[in-house]
Amino acid sequence: MADNLPELHPGNPMRTVLVNRVVNLGLISNIVLAVLKIVIGLAGHSRALLADGVNSCSDVAYYIVVKIFTAIAGKPADKEHPFGHHQMESIAAVVVGAFIITTAIAIFWDSVNTAFDLVTGEYQVKSSMQVLTFATAMFTVALKLALYFYTRSIAQTTKNVSAMALMYDHRNDIFASLGAAVGIGLGWLNIPLGDPVAGAVVALLVLKTGVKILRESSDELMDTVPGDELEKQIRNVISPMTDVLTVEEINAHRFGPYLVINITIGVDGTMSVANGDRIATRIENKLCNEIELLQRVYVHYHPA
Repeated sequence: MADNLPELHPGNPMRTVLVNRVVNLGLISNIVLAVLKIVIGLAGHSRALLADGVNSCSDVAYYIVVKIFTAIAGKPADKEHPFGHHQMESIAAVVVGAFIITTAIAIFWDSVNTAFDLVTGEYQVKSSMQVLTFATAMFTVALKLALYFYTRSIAQTTKNVSAMALMYDHRNDIFASLGAAVGIGLGWLNIPLGDPVAGAVVALLVLKTGVKILRESSDELMDTVPGDELEKQIRNVISPMTDVLTVEEINAHRFGPYLVINITIGVDGTMSVANGDRIATRIENKLCNEIELLQRVYVHYHPA
């Protein structure tokens, strides 16, 4: 993981390039898929494929939002934003999570309506284009699988929360399209209720992922304390330093995907200010080398 750290630095332009590449690929793919699935879904009278096409339309909408937010997040720090604009990544992830939850509710509601219409006889499955609708659903699965693995590699390299959210969205689209394919296939077997049931199950899976994304990105926006494991790691780095007599306080909080740490240490009361500064600098450098995505360290020292 250490080899990737230069790419993970907030100011590294390659990080923004990689994330933009993921967003652009996803945006173009979803535009193509939205048109393809809606046209064939309407022509083939497939509600499952049509609902999947509407899902792709919503994907297009929030990919545009993510693209805008990612561009803002890539701006360098300025006087008004001394830590940079990286929290826009978390805001973009919140948008993705909200869209995913909305889409899940819409798919579930459509599935319930379809099941009701099938039971009451108000909707009849037409099989004239089932081969084409099934092929379209499976093409979507194949394309989204490729996008999922590519986006996952970029998300793991950059530690970008919006890229991670888009990775989960591709996975949801795989489930949604598989659900559509299962529904179409069950239609061939004269089990028309299989379509809405599959859609409802997929909707619940999608909803779970949306809630997960929303919760994690909201934690980052609210500066949630990272946890005891980080404090233990910090103490393990500092404890071998004989000049540090005590570690009195450790405060860490998230800033978007990054960490900011404030530490108060106790040193020899007869030590000069210059020596105290050297110790503080050593602590800062050691922690930055040991802890991933650590953006800044503030070390305060006073007589122990």
